Amino acid sequence: MKNVAVVGLGNMGMGMAKNLLAAGFEVTGFDLRRERGQMLAEQGGKAAASLADLAEADVVFVMVMTGAQVMDVVAGKGGLIGCLHKGATIIVSATIQPAEMRAVEDAIAGRGLQLIDSPVSGGQFGAEAGTLTMMVAAETAIFENNQDVLQAVGEEVFHVGEAIGMGQTVKAALQALIGVSFVGIFESLALGAAAGVKGETLFKVFSSTHVADTPFFRNCAERIMAREFEDTGSHISTMVKDVGISMALAREQGMPLFATSAAYELFQAGISRFPEGDNWAIVKLLEEFSGVEVQW
Repeated sequence: MKNVAVVGLGNMGMGMAKNLLAAGFEVTGFDLRRERGQMLAEQGGKAAASLADLAEADVVFVMVMTGAQVMDVVAGKGGLIGCLHKGATIIVSATIQPAEMRAVEDAIAGRGLQLIDSPVSGGQFGAEAGTLTMMVAAETAIFENNQDVLQAVGEEVFHVGEAIGMGQTVKAALQALIGVSFVGIFESLALGAAAGVKGETLFKVFSSTHVADTPFFRNCAERIMAREFEDTGSHISTMVKDVGISMALAREQGMPLFATSAAYELFQAGISRFPEGDNWAIVKLLEEFSGVEVQW
């Protein structure tokens, strides 16, 4: 059984680590917040005091926030390339820019390490339930040799190509869809409420349609109507970052994204107005125009 490590024990990384433990892997975790390592230890894993403590790991998931953080973990002072044994695999499951992912590939070249570019979708719930969608870019042999760890954290594991950076590219395209979908939900619920329709009626009608009959809509709408706008594991800052990556990719391709641009600006406005809020808090910004709240 492989020795697996997770760098970054936030909501996503901790959920993934727990599922790796449940699958029977030895799991070591590192996070700058020591209390997160202690939480993993209480679940049966091991807490690392530094990246050097991951020297015995066969596979390391890197689930941090930004491309700069990924590069620091992999190739910075005391980074993974200086402590992992030859043949070990680094799986970047963070969402970063495709160009940043390719820079990581360049950084480990000649080090005898294997690299998988695999951003994920599914949020905190998916990480905890082991139902993440994984967009994997890696050489076919590397992809096949790591099916055990990938299947432990993901329900849908797609091999999207061999070129490093392609996983992040697919995620950037997907994130445009997710961002626009969020905004459609926010605006439609706020509009109905402003016009005097009960939240319960909106929920029942919308969720009966082919378009909105999804766990995505129901979870979002239920959070809004329950007025749960913080600490639900879906902070606005992550969406601002991820949709920003979609916009950056569009600029590289010389392609205008009309709806995605509008969604990005709304998320920017949301985080300015509600800096501690989760994505659904943006509906409060829309409610301010009508003075009517979306409630059951």
